[in-house]
Amino acid sequence: MSKTALICGSYAFDSIMVFQDHFKNHILPDKVHMLNVSFLAPTMRKEFGGCGGNIAYNLHLLGANSIPMATVGEDFTPYMNWMELHHMNTTHMKVIKDSYTGQAFITTDMDDNQITAFHPGAMSNSHENKVSDVSVADIGIVSPDGRDGMIEHALQFAEAEIPFIFDPGQGMPMFSGEELVTFIEQATYVAVNDYESQMLQDKTGLDLATIASMVDSLIITKGGKGSEIHTNGEIITIIPAKAESTQDPTGCGDAYRAGLLYGIMSDFDWKKTGQLAGLLGAIKIAHLGTQNHKFDINDIEKLYQDNYGSDLN
Repeated sequence: MSKTALICGSYAFDSIMVFQDHFKNHILPDKVHMLNVSFLAPTMRKEFGGCGGNIAYNLHLLGANSIPMATVGEDFTPYMNWMELHHMNTTHMKVIKDSYTGQAFITTDMDDNQITAFHPGAMSNSHENKVSDVSVADIGIVSPDGRDGMIEHALQFAEAEIPFIFDPGQGMPMFSGEELVTFIEQATYVAVNDYESQMLQDKTGLDLATIASMVDSLIITKGGKGSEIHTNGEIITIIPAKAESTQDPTGCGDAYRAGLLYGIMSDFDWKKTGQLAGLLGAIKIAHLGTQNHKFDINDIEKLYQDNYGSDLN
């Protein structure tokens, strides 16, 4: 594949803890105005993560040309070594002096619900990177990152006429309804999960049909229920791929977005693109952490055949 994807998004160290119960059993609905809860998490892992990092990792495993672009802290060396070990492009990883790399503290319960605290650190300087710093990009993605960086990178993609996915994720609360409408107007594609799709509607005052009409495709993931793709006035339902097990949902959405990028870069139709994306999410959920799974395109072609009864290529 000769096309290149520019991935604008966060890089972070993830501290992932598992609460061996259900949040709903410990949060009293009539006391949420004075919430004071503590969740005992006997196990904890520290992982390489961040939306941009996870998307780039999965896209790299597929064998596609990917250029991650992010701002990181002086503590990034172990992560940089990991990227170099996997022969990933590190040209546009900019180290910000006297800053930490982003840090995510994620607690997951037995229903796969998550509570996350995030320290942005160097991510807040993401606007210091410019889309124009990259000589060749055929497609891009604006995933959760520093607020100014997301705004500027979306504008830069639009002005350069480079198609891109707007993936607001957990960064959506940073933006007003008007700002989100601007993102949608600039983007070629919008990708959100089911919860985020409702938040996007609430904040913009636009319904799904209207949002879908403003872009080539609106993609909504629904966890274990699969996903749906709104395009050309129709809704394509993507049935979920089979997961070997359900170990850790963290990073599944990022794996899915890597599949979207690969499908678009390969000129797949939307059904095939969505099925590939869902398959990557199913592979990821069977592994702890966001970058501990491995595959190559030959593995994916076999799994795609097993799940969907047709050839990927």
